[in-house]
Amino acid sequence: MTNPFTGFGYFFRGLGLITKPGVKRWVAIPLTINILLFAFAIRWVSGEFSGWVDDVVPNLWDWLFWLEWVLWVLFAITIGLILFFTFTMVANLIGSPFNGYLAAAVEEHLTGRKPPDTGRSLWAEAIHAIVNELKKWLYFLLWAIPLLLLSFVPVINLFSPIYWPVFGAWMLSLEYLDYPMGNHGKGFREVREAAAAQRFMSLGFGGAATLATMVPLLNFFAMPVAVAGATAYWVEQVKNRETATLPGGA
Repeated sequence: MTNPFTGFGYFFRGLGLITKPGVKRWVAIPLTINILLFAFAIRWVSGEFSGWVDDVVPNLWDWLFWLEWVLWVLFAITIGLILFFTFTMVANLIGSPFNGYLAAAVEEHLTGRKPPDTGRSLWAEAIHAIVNELKKWLYFLLWAIPLLLLSFVPVINLFSPIYWPVFGAWMLSLEYLDYPMGNHGKGFREVREAAAAQRFMSLGFGGAATLATMVPLLNFFAMPVAVAGATAYWVEQVKNRETATLPGGA
């Protein structure tokens, strides 16, 4: 029940789930928005940088002509790092209004039943999802700031390469479990309690999601894969566990 490898496997199970009929459209919409957004941003920044290079390089001595290539290499590395650190955050914010629908579609595929209707329109769902996303960021900051301060404390900071990845995995498990559980009216506190009840499994799931965000190209699909995997986790582990603890197993 608390095996981290089981949680790890649920993430990669999401790879197969996002290709199922009725699920794919909720993957394609936010993914297309994200790709277009980042493509536009990269093109605009590249144009601005190219103009700056064209202004600076002609004013250098002839023997510094090679500096243009160095500048472009540094620019490419910088853009790569920015994409790595910002894509997950931006993708989650943009995709959050669609992730509840994605989780609902996956749950219907797995169980044959839709989650209860919230009664909210798409715009109301978008506002609710974004507000909920901001609540998760507040929770993140409440823990991240003390951990950051501990990173400057002698001796304790030696353990920062351990507690930061663990904290990141924990946050991603909460991030993605929130969507299927939110479809059933569960609040963020209940999401945390459910994840804590199977802490190592949750950390295994979040750890897999963390690794996926570090792999180029795969990071574009990490969010919908994680939502789909978290839904399977919710249906087969959390929801079944809650049902089993009710009187008569009902």
